[in-house]
Amino acid sequence: MSLTLAQKKITIGSFLGWSLDGYDMVLMLLVIPSISQLFFPSKDPVFSILATFASYTVTLIMRPLGSVIFGIYGDKFGRKKSMIITILGFSIATFAVGLLPTYAVVGVFAPLFLIIVRLIQGIFAGGEWGSGAVLTIESAPKQKRGLLSGFLQSGFSFGFLLAAISFQIITITFPGNLFEEWGWRILFFTGIIPGFVALFVRLGMDESLLWIKKNQESSLEKTPLISIVFGKIHRKEFLLCAAIMTGLVYMYHGSISILPTYLGQFGNFAKEQIALIMIYATASSWIGMIITGWLSQKIGRRKSILLFVIASVIISIPLATAILNNVYGLIMYVVVFAFVVSTASGPIPTYFSERFPTQIRNSAAGFSYNAGLIFGSWSPLIAVYLMSSVSKEMTSVALGINLIIGAIIVIVPTLLSRETRDVDL
Repeated sequence: MSLTLAQKKITIGSFLGWSLDGYDMVLMLLVIPSISQLFFPSKDPVFSILATFASYTVTLIMRPLGSVIFGIYGDKFGRKKSMIITILGFSIATFAVGLLPTYAVVGVFAPLFLIIVRLIQGIFAGGEWGSGAVLTIESAPKQKRGLLSGFLQSGFSFGFLLAAISFQIITITFPGNLFEEWGWRILFFTGIIPGFVALFVRLGMDESLLWIKKNQESSLEKTPLISIVFGKIHRKEFLLCAAIMTGLVYMYHGSISILPTYLGQFGNFAKEQIALIMIYATASSWIGMIITGWLSQKIGRRKSILLFVIASVIISIPLATAILNNVYGLIMYVVVFAFVVSTASGPIPTYFSERFPTQIRNSAAGFSYNAGLIFGSWSPLIAVYLMSSVSKEMTSVALGINLIIGAIIVIVPTLLSRETRDVDL
C-alpha cells in the first residue's frame, strides 16, 4: 500500500485496538443467551435476556464520557499516550468480566458487579476509537485515507470474527452445562491476549506529526469540548456527525449484534450453528467495511454511506425473513445481509476526522462517534421488545422495520452534510 513503516505501525496499532473493542463487545452478545440466568435469574427468559442486554448497553452509554476524557487528553498530551492508557484499561476490564461471581454465589451483587465493570470498561472503550482513528488518518497519505478508514473501521468486525471463532471453539470444548460453568469465563480471559499485542505495537508507534506541529506552535485548543458543543463553527458539524453515527450504530447493533439472540431465541438455532453463522456474517461485515471505505475514496464519503444505507432499506425485511426461516442458501443470505446492512460506517474514521481542525480533532471525532451510541446502542433492546411483541410470523418484519428506522436516521443528516474527500488536514 506504499505506506512507510511508521504509518503501518500506526494503522496496525489502531486496528488492533478497535479489534479488541469488537472482540469484547461481541463476546458479551454471544454469551447473553447462556449467562442471562446466571446474573439475572427469572422465570421469564425474555426478561433475563433484556436485563443482560441492558448491562451490555451501559458499556456503550458510558463511551461518550470516555471519549470526552481521553479525547481532551489526546488533544492536550498526544494521541499515542491516550491510546496506551485506553488499551490497558480496556484489556484489564475484559479479563475482569471472567472473574465475576454469579447470582447463585453473591445474590444481587452479581448483576451489580457486572454493571460496574461494564461501566468502567465503557469509559476506556470510549477513548479508544477517537485517538486511533485520528492518529491513523492524520498520518495517512491523502489518497489512501478512504481505504485506511475502511480498514480501521473494519477492526470492530474483525474482532467480532475472532470472537465468533473463539466462541465456536469454546462451545465444542465445553459442551452443555460446562459452558455455563467455565466456557464463558475463558472467553473473557482470552481478551487480554489481543490487548497486550496491541499495547506492544502502540509502544513502538510515532506521535502524529500534525499534533506535534500544533503543540510546538502552542496553538492547541485549551477547552476543546466547549468549542465543539457550544462553538458556532463546530457545533453544526458535531451534531450532524453524532446524528449520522446514531443511525449507523442503530443499524449495526440492530443487525449483526442482535443476530446471535435473533437466531437462538427466535429461530431456535443451536449454539454450534449460531457460531458458524456468525463467522460468515462477521467476515462479510469485515470485508464490507474495507470496501465501503475504499469506495468513499472513489465516489465520496457521502455517496458511499448513502448507497449502502438505501440498499439496507430494500433488503432488510426479505433477508431477515430468509435467515430466520433457515431457507436453502442460508449462508449466502447471511453474507449479503451482513455485507449490506452493517458496513456503511467504513468511511467514518476519515469522514469525521476531515471535518474538524487538528486542535480539537481527537475530542471532536471521538465525541461525535461515541455520542451516537447514547441512542443508537438501544437498538438491540428495542429489537428484542418488538420481536417479542408480535406473532412468530412477524418476527423478521419487526427486525427489518427496526433496521429501516436506523437507516432513516442515517440518511437525513448525511444529506445535510458536506463532502470532505478533497479536504486537506
